[in-house]
Amino acid sequence: LLLTSDRPHGTVKLAFTPDEEIGRGADRFDVAGFGADYAYTVDGGAIGELEYENFNAASAKIVIRGKSIHPGSAKGQMVNAALVAMELHGLLPALETPYYTDGYEGFYHLTDLQGETEQAELHYIIRDHDRAKFEDRKAVMQKVCAEIDRRYGAGTVELTLRDSYYNMKEKIEPHMELIHIAEDAMRKNGVTPVISPVRGGTDGARLSYMGLPCPNLCTGGHNYHGKYEYVCVESMEQTVNILTEIVKSFAVGKNVD
Repeated sequence: LLLTSDRPHGTVKLAFTPDEEIGRGADRFDVAGFGADYAYTVDGGAIGELEYENFNAASAKIVIRGKSIHPGSAKGQMVNAALVAMELHGLLPALETPYYTDGYEGFYHLTDLQGETEQAELHYIIRDHDRAKFEDRKAVMQKVCAEIDRRYGAGTVELTLRDSYYNMKEKIEPHMELIHIAEDAMRKNGVTPVISPVRGGTDGARLSYMGLPCPNLCTGGHNYHGKYEYVCVESMEQTVNILTEIVKSFAVGKNVD
């Protein structure tokens, strides 16, 4: 559908953000310059998905420093950083990984590791919808690293924790008309809205905390981050129709409550 003169609407702002997957897509976003009161990200999955809750997210980089010596005379002296990395990971809750969790359940996800005797490096992402549980998870990571330092000596582990984004729920709830508008737009296009928490994040979360309330809409995509990721053309067309209906809801002078 095209927005023509017979379809009155307010001013439309459009932006594309890079680097969303590492939580930095909104780092240089000029909210004031963008000049919108509200926005939607189009970054969801199956058609009908509508989301205003997402994970609180942090990244953890762990560097482990070992001590190398000839294995023939290593007793009581060698500290194998690769083995220590395995030991550290074993201290984290075994069932709190993406494989075992869904819905509102958080996790620790080891994204990659590399190591040898003298040095090893692990990278994690830490996720939880509940802010208090999120802070607890970061504290657990700090305690685990401290325990490895206790076992092998101070300075064995270097931990860098960095928050990526937070749950946008508290920023969207004062503006629930945005959700009602999107629901109505979907129904008018024969799509059943499915409101569920994002088990990930969107730039909308960052933007919401920057003063631009920004829930998330479906794209029609499936199997994200896997080799079988895809989106079908029909779903993309439905998404365009939903967006067009949303824009019409913000017609000049029209009550959008």
